Amino acid sequence: MLEYVTDPGDPRLSDYTRLRDVELRKSLEAERGLFLAEGEKVIRRAVGAGYPIRSVLTTRRWLTSLQDVLGDATVYVVSDEIMSGIAGFQVHRGALASMERLPLPSVETLLKGLKGGPRRLLVLEDLVDHSNVGAIFRSAAALGVDAVVLSPRCADPLYRRAVKVSMGAVFSIPYARMDDWFRGLEQLREAGFRTLALTPDQSATPLEAAARSERVALLLGAEGDGLSSHWLEEADEAVCIPMSASAMAAGVDSLNVVAAAAIACHGLMRPAAP
Repeated sequence: MLEYVTDPGDPRLSDYTRLRDVELRKSLEAERGLFLAEGEKVIRRAVGAGYPIRSVLTTRRWLTSLQDVLGDATVYVVSDEIMSGIAGFQVHRGALASMERLPLPSVETLLKGLKGGPRRLLVLEDLVDHSNVGAIFRSAAALGVDAVVLSPRCADPLYRRAVKVSMGAVFSIPYARMDDWFRGLEQLREAGFRTLALTPDQSATPLEAAARSERVALLLGAEGDGLSSHWLEEADEAVCIPMSASAMAAGVDSLNVVAAAAIACHGLMRPAAP
């Protein structure tokens, strides 16, 4: 159903106009159970993953390209000027969609669904940068990680920036959020996962040498601070990505968390040495 809107203050656009402030967004997302998807490709991936569309905000020139995925959703059509004003920048990918969230599984339910064969988890502790979370989900989805577990304070993968950076990968990999950070690793071990704490400390075991277990959960900490001392102590083993001697000599002793996650995901997917 098409509705043409000429006033950016129209209450019908409240999902888009009221969610621009970060704190307001957090409260409204929890209250309404919604998130925003930006761009044709991301909207298609969200719909394909089963997320219902509440409404779509777009301009005339993008109606045809989105028509096959919109169904009977309400589509608010606005001018390019209003679209840019609401989004806060020029939207080059055509549309914003207000999507309904799906129920998030518990960690227990998520782990029970990972049956049979080698399994690989990423466990993110207190990553609060949404761009980093989105980029890590993109690497995890591309490199065969089976699921992601978030600590209670980790950033929301369905926050608009995380969804955008991930290019919709947050819809293709299952995830859950821990209720209990302090005992969260115990639950992973009880499910048969060996917990590996990624650290820049080059005295730790090289990742590939430690990642040969059938079920591995790789722990990643926030940019800068890294993993908490509690998780480092609780993990089954500390692991590192070996750095070259020349890099170390030049003072380059670590990678940012996104680069480290991508390399680590690739290391996890490699077959064990004979």
